[in-house]
Amino acid sequence: MNNNDNNFFEGLNNRPIRDLDDLSPAQMHYLLYDKFGPNSSIELQSLSDSEYKQVPILNQICYLAQLIAEKKEIRLTKKGFLPVKIVADIYKQGFLKDDHIESGISKLYKETDADTIHLTRILIEQMGIAKKRHGKLSLTKKGNDMLTNKHKLMRLLFDTFATKFNWAYFDGHGQNNIGQFGLGFSLVLLSKYGDEKMQDSFYADKYFTALPRLLQTIEHTGYATREDQAFRCYSLRTFPRFLAHFGLVEVEVDKPYGSETYISKTSLFSKFIHIQS
Repeated sequence: MNNNDNNFFEGLNNRPIRDLDDLSPAQMHYLLYDKFGPNSSIELQSLSDSEYKQVPILNQICYLAQLIAEKKEIRLTKKGFLPVKIVADIYKQGFLKDDHIESGISKLYKETDADTIHLTRILIEQMGIAKKRHGKLSLTKKGNDMLTNKHKLMRLLFDTFATKFNWAYFDGHGQNNIGQFGLGFSLVLLSKYGDEKMQDSFYADKYFTALPRLLQTIEHTGYATREDQAFRCYSLRTFPRFLAHFGLVEVEVDKPYGSETYISKTSLFSKFIHIQS
């Protein structure tokens, strides 16, 4: 292949594509496979101390870590969960609420009654800042060192939640990568359009236009079209169950019927996530 051929294919790789919302294939490649790497257009920024206090999941992680630090270790239940008193204590702080518990549909007795607390216990281990040994949960050296560095902790939490935690774990949409794969693209879309309140289907449509093969990965149950199920899956995982946990989006459900959901980015989004043009 001569230099002219190389230049031709390089030009194609850097040409904006309409189905990618005018990103180039090269840009999309890094967003999909190395979204926080040096060649990606996404940069995660440092926040101020007061801004870190606006990140619900970070504050819940820190609260649990502090409890462990104070007690040296927490004895878990026989099934490996946090004890009831610790669960109640964390939930009482109000960092993250559970709709079913708040509405009275379900009661809080154990860790798995509140997905957000169960998530917190899983993440604190996946982040490597706590370890479970002989039925007890304790902080690692890494955990002790990082408790005072909110920037490193936030970056580690965001990366761990984005790449290690299985987003399909808490829902009934099946084991697929919808939402989690292509998160970088969703962040770019929110950066571009998020100042205006948009329906979640606006983002879902752009996401599946760029990544159409993911539509086929949804477990189609027949009660709705495959597309509708995939759109709901994408919206649920990306907005209320990921970005809202970090305080990066506002999720507004149309009441009283709840048939429409609107998404807008918060001021914290633009401070934490910078998209290079």
